[in-house]
Amino acid sequence: MSHSTAATPAERLHALDALRGGALLLGIVLHATLSFLPGSAQFWFVRDAHPSLLLGLLSFAIHVFRMTTFFLMAGFFARMSFHRRGSWGFVRDRLQRIGLPLVIGWPIIFAPMSLIVIWASHFPNGGSSRSWPPVLPNFPLTHLWFLYVLLELYVAMLLLRGAIVWLDASGAWRAAVDRLFARIMRSPLAPLVLAIPIGIAFSLDQRWINAMGVRTPDQSLITNAQAWIGFGTAFGIGWLLHRQIDLLRLLERRWLPYLLLALCLILISFVLSGVVSSAPGAPKLPFSATTLRLVCAILYASAIWISTFAVIGLALRFMSGFSPTWRYLADASYWLYLIHMPIVMALQVALSQLDWPGLIKFAIILVVAIPPMLASYHLLVRFTFIGAILNGRRAIKRVLPRSGIATA
Repeated sequence: MSHSTAATPAERLHALDALRGGALLLGIVLHATLSFLPGSAQFWFVRDAHPSLLLGLLSFAIHVFRMTTFFLMAGFFARMSFHRRGSWGFVRDRLQRIGLPLVIGWPIIFAPMSLIVIWASHFPNGGSSRSWPPVLPNFPLTHLWFLYVLLELYVAMLLLRGAIVWLDASGAWRAAVDRLFARIMRSPLAPLVLAIPIGIAFSLDQRWINAMGVRTPDQSLITNAQAWIGFGTAFGIGWLLHRQIDLLRLLERRWLPYLLLALCLILISFVLSGVVSSAPGAPKLPFSATTLRLVCAILYASAIWISTFAVIGLALRFMSGFSPTWRYLADASYWLYLIHMPIVMALQVALSQLDWPGLIKFAIILVVAIPPMLASYHLLVRFTFIGAILNGRRAIKRVLPRSGIATA
């Protein structure tokens, strides 16, 4: 039942690679919204004087599907890399491209972030109550937590695969799993079936609210069970999809109904999150908080997987052809995501007290932050050893014969 990568048109890999890069770039947009979230609760290090309900909805919508999509793509490309490089080649590649950026990048990024939080503490609604230095296993992985979790998932998948290959020498079990997975994916209810594990995890967590989604493991070296279930399931689904790449055609065909349903579920979940109805004097709901939390868990878990399938289908439908622009942005996305946080945070603090609309300040943050980050990628990363570390290869400068202009 297992199908090789050669059976897949290269155009589909262009779409999925662009989607993986887009998930990282959306992370920059997400973090830029966090100082503008409405409501009385504060979990970001600074709150802007002009919150925006629209930016709250944008943040909520991106948060629903972004990391599940990213980890699904990570599982898909992990299997492809594993079978191209072999076990030890895969391990060396992951240590270079994931482990090394985590170990080297964390102190370089965390130092300016700490200074910016101290700066923010001198502003209204600014600063952080977290103590320093942290006590292990508590550890501020910050936005680089996804690298740590990726390494854990690689180890878990290698161990699980090794055990399965040893126990299932004939391949019968794997063929049965492939048949079951294909049967699930062919059903229009596939995202609801895949949502069951994370939905149960949400409903069993007494502190869970759907404004937070899957609990982000960014403050501890011990990854929480909810993240293991949510992101581990996505990684595993990506691995299984690579075994039967033709199943991607189903997502491409169903992109529109999935998208429409995802938008409805996200909007309903946003309203139920309390972001809209948390204002003083809001009417009381005619059912208990326990019932509300269960309903939120079911709707949010469903929204995660329906929206994930929707964006994959969208990418396959409209981004399958090779695009130099998307190829460049996909290559740049990893570097941009690694370095963006101190830049975005500094701009959020600088603009937080200005008497301008939140949407205007949000746009300024992105317009001011992204061009120099892209320039740093082109000048310092793309054609250097850093690019070779992050992307597995160093881009080659090509010189046009007549003009003598170097291009990527």
